[in-house]
Amino acid sequence: MKKTAPLKENHLFRRAYNRGKTSADSRLALYVRRNGRKENRLGFTVSTKLGHAVVRNRVRRRLREIYRLNEDRLISGADVVVVARVRAASSDYHQLEKSFLRLADKLELLKKEGTK
Repeated sequence: MKKTAPLKENHLFRRAYNRGKTSADSRLALYVRRNGRKENRLGFTVSTKLGHAVVRNRVRRRLREIYRLNEDRLISGADVVVVARVRAASSDYHQLEKSFLRLADKLELLKKEGTK
């Protein structure tokens, strides 16, 4: 079952940036804010600093797949904004996944062991 909707509107991104919890490393920055819904809303920011459209889309596809495969491990009811940093373009899939999961754990986005 799909528990995630896209986050597309600028004011929702700004609200996550200004009022959400944040955590970052050299590859990604993660902003999380509770939204009071049953589903998560997910948005990506991939700057032109990363490279041309092919590079940016590759990073975006990888991040979307990382989220999709780990969606069941995440709590519900949050707005999640993933910001790709310049080093994300030269990182492989496993490095990005490790980075995403570490940041999600730091922001208490991952479910506790044994909970549904």
